[in-house]
Amino acid sequence: MKNILVRLEEYLPRASEAERGAIKWLMQSPESAVDLSIQQLAGRTFTSASTIIRLCRKLGFDGYKEFHKALLYELAVRREASDEQTREIDRADTLEAIAQKVTYRNILSLENTNKLLNMEVLSTCLELIDAADNLIFFGMGASLLIARDACLKFVRVNKSCYFGDDWHMQLLHAKNSTERDVVIAISYSGVTMETIKCAEIAKKNGTPVIAITRFEPSKLVKLADYSLYVATIELFSRMGAMSSRIAQSNIIDILYSAYVNKNYDTCVPKIIRTHFSKKTDGAGDIEP
Repeated sequence: MKNILVRLEEYLPRASEAERGAIKWLMQSPESAVDLSIQQLAGRTFTSASTIIRLCRKLGFDGYKEFHKALLYELAVRREASDEQTREIDRADTLEAIAQKVTYRNILSLENTNKLLNMEVLSTCLELIDAADNLIFFGMGASLLIARDACLKFVRVNKSCYFGDDWHMQLLHAKNSTERDVVIAISYSGVTMETIKCAEIAKKNGTPVIAITRFEPSKLVKLADYSLYVATIELFSRMGAMSSRIAQSNIIDILYSAYVNKNYDTCVPKIIRTHFSKKTDGAGDIEP
């Protein structure tokens, strides 16, 4: 089944003036569109039935009937993805159904996480990161991957960071932390024992603690000075961290991008200098 909303967004820059009005209305009100006939849709979008048919064909559909069917299916999948009882992959799911479920669950995670962002807290966290001598990242399991990625990003702009691939190394960083550093503790559950232990040690040293965790009461939330929340949309019986990992990564991307923006004149030259260019002659060598 063809994805309607993505195709509409991608086609919008090339659309005619008549098509633009229809596309914008469809993207803003897809739920309303499924209840309309082609004549009614044309009236709502101040176009004609022939314009709607041409638009459907340019999007890869035979006509309005196939377009309408695909839109109904897409919205049904979106509603299903937001239903707690149908989050898990079912044994009978087709490959197409699995792809749709995983994709829309990730989209939902990002959308809901964005709604949870407190700009005042985010701004305070940015100020702490900017002023810190060192950033210290804690995380285990899937969250460890997010911590490693975060460290790599900030190192690229020459922000001093500490990260350990194992718990003992993270404990050492926690014990050596000072009030001039900032800890970023990443745990979707908020109850990961190793991450909490490291955060507790750093907290005793007077180090500010920023938690990236789910929007639920937890030991990590109580411990942290500031919490940046990700949406609670995964079950603890999940097959593995998926949408939560993407939401956590998105929070890191926001912090990093905001930091670069705040220090634009100094960070951009560093990003250019640390870029690894690749030869395109087929040799595959990395240029120094």
